[in-house]
Amino acid sequence: MSSPSKRREMDLMKLMMSDYKVDMINDGMQEFYVHFHGPKDSPYHEGVWKIRVELPDAYPYKSPSIGFVNKIYHPNVDEMSGSVCLDVINQTWSPMFDLVNVFEVFLPQLLLYPNASDPLNGEAAALMMRDRAAYDQKVKEYCEKYAKPEDVGATQDEKSSDDEELSEDDYGSSDEGIAGQPDP
Repeated sequence: MSSPSKRREMDLMKLMMSDYKVDMINDGMQEFYVHFHGPKDSPYHEGVWKIRVELPDAYPYKSPSIGFVNKIYHPNVDEMSGSVCLDVINQTWSPMFDLVNVFEVFLPQLLLYPNASDPLNGEAAALMMRDRAAYDQKVKEYCEKYAKPEDVGATQDEKSSDDEELSEDDYGSSDEGIAGQPDP
């Protein structure tokens, strides 16, 4: 039986050889980003996301930690943190799975078949259950706004543009409509 570090190396190489763009963080093989394209036949089709992956020391016996770096509108993904609610990663992980399974099966299935009854994003879940066409439209808007190929390839410093110097998050406030109003 191979050691966890050998398995980690093998799974990472397998992922890279499957035509996924992988950006390493630091020098180790425990943290990296993977560029993930939305599945065909879904409203996520045009989107590209940067997924942060952290492999625990006990990988593959413990599941990887994954999260979306750029925003995605989905009932099972926390909009602010990018955390993913996915049973196969959070509870039913098996050493038989590997990183390619995460990106070729688990994440595409999550995007194709959202579970609105177990949401991390309650607004997305409610909209999906109430009006699927409006939900699909909002998904496409998020893809256009946050998940273009250049959003994934740019570093945080390169991402700011002239018309969006500071985002709402940079101000630490979600009060809409206050900026730009004259003083009384």
